[in-house]
Amino acid sequence: MALTESQQQEIAAARATEARTLRPSVPALEAMLFQATPVLDNGFVRVIDYMGDDAAVVQAARVSYGRGTKAVSEDRGLIRYLMRHRHSTPFEMCEIKYHVKLPIFVARQWIRHRTANVNEYSARYSILDREFYIPAPEQLAAQSASNRQGRGNVLQGAEAAHVLDLLREDATRNYDHYVEMLNEDEAGQPVDPGRQGLARELARMNLTLNAYTQWYWKTDLHNLFHFLSLRADAHAQYEIRVYAEAMLESVEAWVPHCAEAFRDFRLGAVTLSAGMMAVVKQMLAGAQPQQKGSGLSPREWRELMAVLERPLGRDA
Repeated sequence: MALTESQQQEIAAARATEARTLRPSVPALEAMLFQATPVLDNGFVRVIDYMGDDAAVVQAARVSYGRGTKAVSEDRGLIRYLMRHRHSTPFEMCEIKYHVKLPIFVARQWIRHRTANVNEYSARYSILDREFYIPAPEQLAAQSASNRQGRGNVLQGAEAAHVLDLLREDATRNYDHYVEMLNEDEAGQPVDPGRQGLARELARMNLTLNAYTQWYWKTDLHNLFHFLSLRADAHAQYEIRVYAEAMLESVEAWVPHCAEAFRDFRLGAVTLSAGMMAVVKQMLAGAQPQQKGSGLSPREWRELMAVLERPLGRDA
């Protein structure tokens, strides 16, 4: 990810400007503010603004008048209690705003999380850059035979090289046609004064989904944790997971106690159904239950055995 000189100057100017405030601030996140964290080949995530901290969650839960006088250990314990018991409103008191540069196909998956305020770069008014996401060879995988939303074996040798060639060729050709249809240079002047260019809002439809877009994305901490619980999960698509992991780093700098509780009770935890708990209790009592007769579907049984790291059994 290469920022232009003007973008770097803009970031430097933003970081050089300080404002005095009575509002709580977090030094660890202040150190990251405005700076771009590289993601994928041409993308990034950067924190633009935030409100609140760990103490804001505690303050809201206790409805206290100030920052509180409880010990840090008590605040941490309360935050863990709130996370463990799925309380939401105290975490909604904190908000954060990100600037994200991402491939269009990742943005279309991301936008399904309808709990944020979003403003995206508009190709109706501006011309998109000649930048495309080209996967690293180790990310080129075949379709999974058992999971319709997953990947299987990594492509090798000539087959992988051919796929990469197709991705580059299609993206480059379509972008060249996009520029040709626009008939505009970087200053917005006609390249060929003898013909009219196509409207930007129409020319953009020819771009490939691996072209990069940008947006500002603002959300509260509760909904951010929900996003991260799905997208930072090991089973999430790689291209969105790496963005979630970069955002999780900023959350750990911003609200370390909340982030710790999130990792313990959400990201690193599992939820068992009543039927699954019944099977676990049988196992703890020394029985050897099988899928048939357990009340669990074959898929539920496989998921439970995977969590418990146990063999599937004779009838699974």
